[in-house]
Amino acid sequence: MNPRVLAITNIYPSPARPWLGTFVEQQVRGLASAGVETSVLYFDRKSEGPFIYYRMARRIHEAIAKFDPHLIHVMYGGVMADQITRLRGLPPVVVTFHGSDLLGENLSGWVRKLISGYGIHCSRKAARRAAGVIVVAQHLLKALPGSSLSLRPSTLNPQLSTSKVRVIPCGIDLDRFKPMDAEICRRRLGWNPGSFHVLFPANTGDPVKRPGLARAAVQALKEHGVEAELHLLSGVPYAEVPVWINASDVLILTSLHEGSPTVVKEALACNLPVVSVDVGDVAERIARIEGCHLAAAEPRELARKLLAVWNRKARVNAGPALSALSIKSVAGQLKSFYGEVLDATVSGAVPHKAMRMSAVNLI
Repeated sequence: MNPRVLAITNIYPSPARPWLGTFVEQQVRGLASAGVETSVLYFDRKSEGPFIYYRMARRIHEAIAKFDPHLIHVMYGGVMADQITRLRGLPPVVVTFHGSDLLGENLSGWVRKLISGYGIHCSRKAARRAAGVIVVAQHLLKALPGSSLSLRPSTLNPQLSTSKVRVIPCGIDLDRFKPMDAEICRRRLGWNPGSFHVLFPANTGDPVKRPGLARAAVQALKEHGVEAELHLLSGVPYAEVPVWINASDVLILTSLHEGSPTVVKEALACNLPVVSVDVGDVAERIARIEGCHLAAAEPRELARKLLAVWNRKARVNAGPALSALSIKSVAGQLKSFYGEVLDATVSGAVPHKAMRMSAVNLI
């Protein structure tokens, strides 16, 4: 029998914000394809305000009564995860941490910095309470409780049991994100066919992305005589994102910090070169891919790497490195981890009513 999972999230696509939380939507679709019955409970913080997290209990218990899940998967950390893991009478809870929920927001002004600092504190408490913990990139392990220790799971602080922590990146839809004819895509978007098109992911508008650094890098590139244009990937419907990626000549990433940026994986799936500062798991993703470059967070150094892409005038070949990042592959990893969490819960505590079967039979 396959597990039933209640996915709780505060980021999810909507008509008003079609780009928000698309990676969560993709993960839910992947779980469904893997035979995991999933129900989504979305708390819209933007429209309902930050105190929504302190009013979640009734809706969560109603969703549990209706759906009877074997497990709850909280798709983001912070206050939401903290409040959910405090509730009693729930099935086992797994929490995924994506980056800012463990690293904070360090370029958004002192108010946001204070708020994000509280969010980090909440994330750490949620991680200790959760039955299972997922981080989307290896480097985020050091942001969990016990951060002074090695990144190797076996040496994590005893405050957080190593057996309940996994590194599972968000998957990408390789049927949607694939190479397309660049000229056709540029005509569709009305882009100048003679320009060098640099794509910058700016959907969230978060200052941590450092758009000013990207603009300065493109300006420095122009000083080399390259007719370059910077395109902000912002407010673009998800269905159109592959067109934007394939219309571009290079993706530039200048973030101060990241978890596992989905746009990098999507760009690589389209064979688009990537120029990035050393952030998140980008170095791991572009390692040994000819035509992709890491650069110091300095405009002229970034411009030199962009110039290398312009001189090369070729797409990259990232296909072999992406099969493990498909939504199908990632869904399989999640399903396996759900089984481990349920098995550990059944063997170590009185199970929730929805968990009366052996977790071994769920996988």
